[in-house]
Amino acid sequence: MEAIGRGALRLRGSELRWGTRTYVMGIVNVTSDSFSGDGRPRTGDAVAHAIAQFERASDLLDIGAESTRPGHTAIDDATEIVRLVPVVRGVRARLPNAIISADTYKPAVFRAAHEAGADVLNSVWGIPDALLAAAVECGVPVVITHNKEEARYDGNAIDEVLTFLEGAAHRAVRAGIPAERVILDPGIGFGKTADQNIAVLRGLPRLTALGFPTLLGTSRKSTVGRLTGRGPQERTYGTAATLALGIAAGIDMVRVHDVAEARDVVRVSDALVRDWRPDGWTA
Repeated sequence: MEAIGRGALRLRGSELRWGTRTYVMGIVNVTSDSFSGDGRPRTGDAVAHAIAQFERASDLLDIGAESTRPGHTAIDDATEIVRLVPVVRGVRARLPNAIISADTYKPAVFRAAHEAGADVLNSVWGIPDALLAAAVECGVPVVITHNKEEARYDGNAIDEVLTFLEGAAHRAVRAGIPAERVILDPGIGFGKTADQNIAVLRGLPRLTALGFPTLLGTSRKSTVGRLTGRGPQERTYGTAATLALGIAAGIDMVRVHDVAEARDVVRVSDALVRDWRPDGWTA
């Protein structure tokens, strides 16, 4: 049954009904400096990885061409477009029904990615006016992420995160984007210390209570590494713990590097939390 008032994301012939199960967004990094060591700067390699992520049962593919790790080197619009657009175009040609998210915070880059076949805007820097205007112009859903330059907060980080995201979401709705197409990401690992990330994770029920669709991006993050003592490519189990607890809090979508493993976490968690069952299930 569709959750009352939550609606659905309808794209490319698919319907992602909020509240019925958790959706998996597979990461595709078209960079040479990804923090997790999974960057694929060559177009052919990135397209092949996107196809593999889709075949592992990603509900969406998130393609980004600029690293957002702490201390990364920013690139200009033209460089990002040269990296991103050929991959989006190549994936669209091979996977005409896949839902593609473009991971960028630059209006010109998103417009170019949308023209090449991207369906969703995923911004790690909130939704500034110019970027919001681009999203409205292109008629796309948006993922709005909390972020800030320095990890300084007055009080508990979750309070500021919620205030920022709720305000940004209502701005997007007033601009003409339906509420069911405004997805909120608390920004784990962005402008937060490890303890602040933990505080935000503990406060996820307050985020989902805002009523908008939500996304959680904890995959291989440094806080998981600090807690487990493991390197980026060895953080699958630590990530899994955050996904399961996020789903218990009502999170709608998870953004992950390890799609097959995350899919198992999602299916078991959804069975317990949302009473979901796979097709063909018999009592």
